[in-house]
Amino acid sequence: MAKPREVFIQGVTSKGQTFRPSDWAERLAGAMSCFRPGGGRGGIADHIGYSPYCVPTTLGEVKCVVVNEALRKLEPMAWDFVMNFARDNDLQVVDACLLPDL
Repeated sequence: MAKPREVFIQGVTSKGQTFRPSDWAERLAGAMSCFRPGGGRGGIADHIGYSPYCVPTTLGEVKCVVVNEALRKLEPMAWDFVMNFARDNDLQVVDACLLPDL
């Protein structure tokens, strides 16, 4: 079975400008935090942490959000939301694979 692809939404516009505000990646991933395997459980700490399908990270000096394509199947409207966010803000989007920390 093929692993779902991941796309990186980079905090750089097509003209090479850094996207603002500086916490945009955390805000976007925070908005997607309820989309998790098994859905939200509704517990006291359910709101803490990011979804494994939409994770903020930094690559070098560039803020990014890694979006797993599995989100598309789980909740197509959430996938459209993050992809439209990237398009509407002219952000660079690339296919890649996030490697685990060693």
